[in-house]
Amino acid sequence: MKTIIIKFAFLCFIILASFSSQAQDFQGKAYYFSKSTLELGAWGAKLSAQQKKQVAERLKNRLEKTYILTFNIEESVFKEDEKLDAISGATDSWGKNFTPGLQYKNVKTNTLLQEQEFYGKKFLIKDKIQALQWVMGSETKTIGQYTCFKAVSVIPSSELNWWAFSWDKLRKSEKTKQVDSTNSMVNKPNIEAQIDTIEMTQIEAWYTPQIPVSHGPLEYWGLPGLILEVSVGDTVMLCSKVIINPKEKTKIEAPNKGKEVSKTEYQNTIMNKMQEFRDNRGRRRR
Repeated sequence: MKTIIIKFAFLCFIILASFSSQAQDFQGKAYYFSKSTLELGAWGAKLSAQQKKQVAERLKNRLEKTYILTFNIEESVFKEDEKLDAISGATDSWGKNFTPGLQYKNVKTNTLLQEQEFYGKKFLIKDKIQALQWVMGSETKTIGQYTCFKAVSVIPSSELNWWAFSWDKLRKSEKTKQVDSTNSMVNKPNIEAQIDTIEMTQIEAWYTPQIPVSHGPLEYWGLPGLILEVSVGDTVMLCSKVIINPKEKTKIEAPNKGKEVSKTEYQNTIMNKMQEFRDNRGRRRR
């Protein structure tokens, strides 16, 4: 009996070792195409159809992008597959200040490392991976050769696209500071009123258990399968191709160059710089 137990234990060890080895060697590549709709607001209402078309063509590099996600069981690297502008023949240097840089995620250690360059200065954002509470449903659809399931999550809009900037963001930030200042001078803040003003954004994702990793593009992760499609606001990101265990594997490495800051510190850097830019421009006009 003792001999049988020893043999069985040894067999289990071999099986587990084999599985562990396969897991370590496992790697995949997913190619995504991202498309955003063009919102021109009140300014756009003054443009003709031809002018709107010209603006859309000029901004095509910002509205349509391709990305590559390289992943194994625990880690992933997500980066833009940069293209030259069809008109100018150059990359979008201004837009690069507010687009996501190379992003590394480790789902085991809950670590996010992301390279960002802002006006020539390099930053390394180190933070936790975006927390997402998914509600998984039974609705399915096919993307390529994979059966996908739908999941949705809702998070504060301010936590999305933290690397980006808009003048609307700056105005809201200034308004919040004014309200906080007034509340601290008069009385305690009305917490319920503040909660009501928090803008929320819904995330719709489609994941496939056929690729049992919890990775996905950008901030989106944490489902029991690779995320192949994401819809957030006016942007849809769709996986066009998946390669499992490619012949030539890519070494997944965490970035380590740039000034190390958190997401919040990086956002504050952008806000302060753009506010300075606006104030200097206003003084020159006087």
